[in-house]
Formats: sequence, C-alpha cells, structure tokens
Amino acid sequence: MLGAVNRVLLGFFGMLLLAAGALVLTASWPFGGRHAPLLTAEVRRRYWHAEGWWWWAVLAGLGVCVLLALWWLLAQLRRSKLAAVVVDTGDGAFALLRGRALEAAVAAEAGAVDGVAACRVALRGRKGAPTLRVALELEPYAVPGDALAALAGPVLSHARASTGLPELPVEVRIRVAAHRAQRVT
Repeated sequence: MLGAVNRVLLGFFGMLLLAAGALVLTASWPFGGRHAPLLTAEVRRRYWHAEGWWWWAVLAGLGVCVLLALWWLLAQLRRSKLAAVVVDTGDGAFALLRGRALEAAVAAEAGAVDGVAACRVALRGRKGAPTLRVALELEPYAVPGDALAALAGPVLSHARASTGLPELPVEVRIRVAAHRAQRVT
C-alpha cells in the first residue's frame, strides 16, 4: 500500500515539476516574455531593501526543500531487504546465502508449525548484521505461546545454523486470523 502511494506521489510531483520546467523554459505566462527577467529590478529592490530578511528566508526555504528532496531520493535508492548474507564455512572460505532463499526456508518451516495459518519472513539489516522479521498469522484455535516456542526452537535454530550466526536477531509479529464460521442449514 505504501509503495503504491509513493509511486502516485512520485508521478504527481514529477508531472508538476515537468510542467513547471516547460513553463519556465518556454518563458510564457506568467512571465513577461523570453528576454524579461524572472524578477524585475523594482521587485528585487523593494523586497531586498524594505525587508532584509526576505531573501535569506527564501534561500533557507529552498535549501530545506533541496535537502528534503535529496533525503527522499536516497530513501528510494536504499533497499529495504537484504539480498544476501555472508556465511563463514569454517575452513577459511565464505559463501553467500541468498536472502530470498533464507526467507523462503524459514517461512516454509514456520508455516508447517501446528496452528500457523500463514507466515511471512523478511531479511533486513546489513550483511554483517542481518535481522529476521517474521509475521505469523495464527489460526483462531492456536496458542500464541506454543507457536512462538516452536518458532524460537527448531525453526530459528536451523536458520541460525545455516547462516553461521548464533545470535541472529529476530522480530516476531503475531496476528490471529479471523474465524470464519460455516453456516449450518
């Protein structure tokens, strides 16, 4: 949902900036023509001399807008999921474990636990310090403590053994699936 909103806002602001840029490049309305300056000398003198803070406020506002735009651009370029984990094989060699493979393995093993309706797993963090985010959706009859114990026991011990990280941090979110009663006729 957030990705769709982000794309719509990106498209809207992109079209708005494209239209504004085309307007400025063609030097049409509301400007005085192709060779006229954007701000006349009279307007510049009036604001510069009458209100000395005006231009500094304009520059500060534009600077904040540029910094926010750069921050947003860097946030778009950053990956939210970790692509791979470096695994030490113990004999001096290293291997790369794909993030999707680890996510799928943990999700499949956690999904097989009794009472778990669905499981989503995301590998986050950095290559040197990965973190697992597990979202469990439990059946209405399931006991959350039992499902969490099953996840913390064999499921996560397999994940920690396969990554070679005995202290692999895990964040678990538990949700109970809605009960759908059947109509008896």
